[in-house]
Amino acid sequence: MPHISLNSDDPGIRGLFRFRPETARPLNQLAEVLLRGESTLTRGERELIAAYVSGLNECRFCCSSHSAFAAAQLPEGMELVEQTLADPAGAPIPEKIKALLAIAGAVQRSGRAVTEDLIVDARREGATDIEIHDTVLIAAAFCMFNRYVDGLGTFAPDDPAAYAAMAEVIVTAGYAREAAPAEQQSR
Repeated sequence: MPHISLNSDDPGIRGLFRFRPETARPLNQLAEVLLRGESTLTRGERELIAAYVSGLNECRFCCSSHSAFAAAQLPEGMELVEQTLADPAGAPIPEKIKALLAIAGAVQRSGRAVTEDLIVDARREGATDIEIHDTVLIAAAFCMFNRYVDGLGTFAPDDPAAYAAMAEVIVTAGYAREAAPAEQQSR
């Protein structure tokens, strides 16, 4: 049960966005740029970073939703996402992504936990400065999103199909659609 009256049955951050559309708009625009904008990292890889950080933060809604979003955009699907969340170092993902996940995990603990060694490792695996920047920003943003969702006690569905349905919308329409006022979405 949410800590405040949201006047919406939407789960997780979606209910919070309906409650305060004026704050939803810039947060969705940030997610759109970070997770779907131009990048040398695929959309699936960026969603995987978001899911990983959300899992470390034990944010069930964000981890489940971004896991579904990653799975929908990675050829190996949910099996790869689950392997990565359980054991990023042993998962069958590129070494560059493993190095970026190590940076994301450090950010989740503390921005100061990002060491020069982590950056050197990522660069050695081919990560660019923009990829390192975006990984740090994705991790930092998802720490905020996770605390927003859990700090207000939002609802997280148990049914994986609910997250798969959300993934379909995000994959086809993106986060910017979520930023549009509700009356525009129904047209």
